[in-house]
Amino acid sequence: MIRRILAFVEPFIIALLGTVLLASVFPARGVWATVADRTADAGIVLLFFLHGGKLSREAILTGMRNWRLHLATLGVTFLLFPLLGLAFRLLPFVPATFAAGLLFLTLLPSTVQSSIAFTAIARGNVAAAVCAASFSNLFGIIATPALVALLMGGTTGGVSWASVQRILLQLLLPFVLGHLLRPWIGGFVVRNKQWLGRVDRGSILLVVYAAFGAAVKEGLWQRIAPSGLALLTVLCLILLGIVLWITTLLGRAMGLSREDAVVLLFCGSKKSLASGVPMAGVLFPAAQVGIVLLPVMLFHQLQLIACALIAPRLAARAYAVATPD
Repeated sequence: MIRRILAFVEPFIIALLGTVLLASVFPARGVWATVADRTADAGIVLLFFLHGGKLSREAILTGMRNWRLHLATLGVTFLLFPLLGLAFRLLPFVPATFAAGLLFLTLLPSTVQSSIAFTAIARGNVAAAVCAASFSNLFGIIATPALVALLMGGTTGGVSWASVQRILLQLLLPFVLGHLLRPWIGGFVVRNKQWLGRVDRGSILLVVYAAFGAAVKEGLWQRIAPSGLALLTVLCLILLGIVLWITTLLGRAMGLSREDAVVLLFCGSKKSLASGVPMAGVLFPAAQVGIVLLPVMLFHQLQLIACALIAPRLAARAYAVATPD
């Protein structure tokens, strides 16, 4: 069991924590802060370009047939989650900074890689998981900034036209270009999947370093006590537990097959760190990005651990049903 968890969690968590530690001890200053910001921006562009190149048009067309499942997944991701985020913001014991980060977390799209991997482990509908996760990320490029503008305008000072331009130039345009160039770069992307995965994660680490470095210079760790981190962890666990429970009940209420219910469970309950980090860098002031990303980083690790425990159990149940004594 521990090996299953570590297989999904260990390498990137270590790199992520190491990056936060590096940014906390040696934040980029002066000209190096500008270099870090520009490099992070380039990493964001590359990240979304590669995401566009990975998205198969055939998968989109095939996935449209399972519209009930995909609408349910999008509904959980961009309706249920934000409602829970707004409810958490009303809790009197939740600091405003944590409430903003939790709300931003709930506005993000689903993960792709881990959602598909856990669906496969649990013997779910892998093809549908590919489509559901891809649709979520594609829709999220537009939906997440729009929801941030609608629900967090007072927190962020509003999303300015400059932010909209940055979203278009850094997120949407590279994604569209990557997808349009897929006939020429698709083979390269598939052949170099492992190497490009490292580029993906490296881009995220660059943004995290720049974001936390800026936040540390503004006194991030002076404003957050260990008890605050503990509270934030508990809130993320509660949020995850609620969504896992609701997606399970929703799959049953909709009469989905076991395989499709697994897709709803894993694709609907996750939030993407890969999308959240660059979007936060575009949507929020540099000094605010670090603290906004704390809930995203915590939730990301917790969802992986929880799903690493759930997926093998679902697979065992499916095997027991398929091979009765």
